[in-house]
Amino acid sequence: MKAKDFDKKFNDGKVDIVDQLNLKTLKRTNQEQKRVNVDFPSWMIDSLDREAGKLGVTRQSIIKVWLAERLEGLVANKN
Repeated sequence: MKAKDFDKKFNDGKVDIVDQLNLKTLKRTNQEQKRVNVDFPSWMIDSLDREAGKLGVTRQSIIKVWLAERLEGLVANKN
């Protein structure tokens, strides 16, 4: 199916387009995971664990959120 035909079906809203998608091969743009190792001082790990505990999330989650917020802020300041 051509993209314009798919878009028309989507925009018309009369047909369920999910059946037209191959969800097994679905990829989110710029969301590929890559593993990195970062060494932090002990005091920083302790602080991260305390904050993560207060929020009820994992250490990895709080690091990801804080880094994303910081990077989004940098991008916003450039515009």
